[in-house]
Amino acid sequence: MSTPKHREAGGRIYSRVHNALWLRLTDGTYRVGDMLPAQRDLVKDLQVSRDVVQKVLKDLGDKGFLVSVRGSGTRVIALPTTNDSEADDPQARPTLYEYMGKAFREPEVSLDLVALTAETFIGHFRSQTELVTAGKIKPARVTVRMLLPSEDTPLEYPRALDPKDDRVRLRWRNRVRRHTAEMGDFCKELEDAGVEVKLLIRRMQRSPDFKLILLNDVHALVGLYSPVVGPIRLDDGTIVSRAVDVKGAGVNLHHYERRVAGADDVSQFGDYREWFDSRWNLSA
Repeated sequence: MSTPKHREAGGRIYSRVHNALWLRLTDGTYRVGDMLPAQRDLVKDLQVSRDVVQKVLKDLGDKGFLVSVRGSGTRVIALPTTNDSEADDPQARPTLYEYMGKAFREPEVSLDLVALTAETFIGHFRSQTELVTAGKIKPARVTVRMLLPSEDTPLEYPRALDPKDDRVRLRWRNRVRRHTAEMGDFCKELEDAGVEVKLLIRRMQRSPDFKLILLNDVHALVGLYSPVVGPIRLDDGTIVSRAVDVKGAGVNLHHYERRVAGADDVSQFGDYREWFDSRWNLSA
């Protein structure tokens, strides 16, 4: 028979796994139509029992976000919205999904980004573009400035530990090229929908220490990149056993907001605004 202490511990583990998968549904890690990793991979990734993973997947399935197909796995069929309870919880971690949605509800949208690949950012930009083309929202102008690492500079990460092995860096380069090309396509879709769009991309000579998104010059989302050493699977399926990389889509974000004029800016928004502008101006 389980004791109250065991039940409490089990509840905390369930909540941790539920929150982790919920975050991945809202931050662009998992998109509609994606297959989730196999349960055995989720068990290893989240360091929990298979029973806990199955309970969380069932709960998210009951809420209409996932569907499980026998022999095929679990597919994402819908994403949470900012009206869902977890998103409204003041203790919940901020998500790019939430703040990107808020930004696009304004007539003037400005988005400044510092990132390693911009994959998550572009995924959420695509979601807002789809809402615009469907006629559900209609900003007048959208301005995007993206600051990404240079392709011509040796990066601290991602890279293979073997200095002669360039495959990890080339994998990163190809992904960035693909993502930025997609960004151009989405901006063209906005223009076709009658939105005035400006997209600017500059390169900096280093790997960023953190992901930074400034939205409408009011909100800042910041997440630290923590380098780790481990295996990396290349796009052709081969494994580089020892490489340096960071969490991208799964990085925890912290929110800072611009204070009203005359108030103490204890939120640090101003520091990040100044940091981005100085980096942007120094990057050719």
